[in-house]
Amino acid sequence: MTLRFIDTHCHFDFPPFTGHESASLAQAAQAGVEKILVPGVSAERFDAILSLARQYAEVYAALGLHPVAIHRHDDAAFDSLAKRLAQRPEKLVAVGEIGLDLYIENPQFARQQALLDEQLRLAKRYDLPVMLHSRRTHDKLAQHLRRCALARTGVVHGFSGSLQQAERFVALGYYIGVGGTISYKRASKTRNVIARLPLSALLLETDAPDMPLFGYQGQPNRPERAAQVFAALCALRNEPAEQIAQALFANTCRLFEL
Repeated sequence: MTLRFIDTHCHFDFPPFTGHESASLAQAAQAGVEKILVPGVSAERFDAILSLARQYAEVYAALGLHPVAIHRHDDAAFDSLAKRLAQRPEKLVAVGEIGLDLYIENPQFARQQALLDEQLRLAKRYDLPVMLHSRRTHDKLAQHLRRCALARTGVVHGFSGSLQQAERFVALGYYIGVGGTISYKRASKTRNVIARLPLSALLLETDAPDMPLFGYQGQPNRPERAAQVFAALCALRNEPAEQIAQALFANTCRLFEL
């Protein structure tokens, strides 16, 4: 049986993929990665992402204003996002990457929270799921999600919180993104959480070119390594590999209506 994967979080609009898109997609396909979801980071990247989705059958777009770039997001950036969401381009499947981050210097946290709420409202208005970023902010993020009560929910990507925090997101109807962190033995907390969550709550991701897997430190991450994230996940779970692969694929298609 051929295992089929979807990389639900890949910054394919950045180097090393820029200018090498066809070869990169072919490499991913060889590893069973059939589709790649590309989240937006800032307004100036929106057109490039939509263009990739138009050009390549395997690529799907998400648009959002990332909390790490909070200093770059002005009113014009938000208007640009709102305008593109209203146009509802083909293959636009989510609002993201949005969220909260207390890891960065000068996080402007009040502004981050206001921008998150505005973007959640846009997701609600246009009935789109969200791709969520959260570092040291899981409890606060859960409060915002509970308040906004999206019908289509979304995914908390690159999750590294506690089991209790993960279960809180799952109870709210959100999925948990499983990435290369689980390939590190030292990430015992995250590995334990991912081993214990219901399979129905998990999605596969790379966050390429970020979040390199164990053994690839210092190298740009790549979408084909979703297959290696999957292998690391199988080593943590009791279900057969085919069942895990089918669940991840079905969860992704369900959330993003692929």
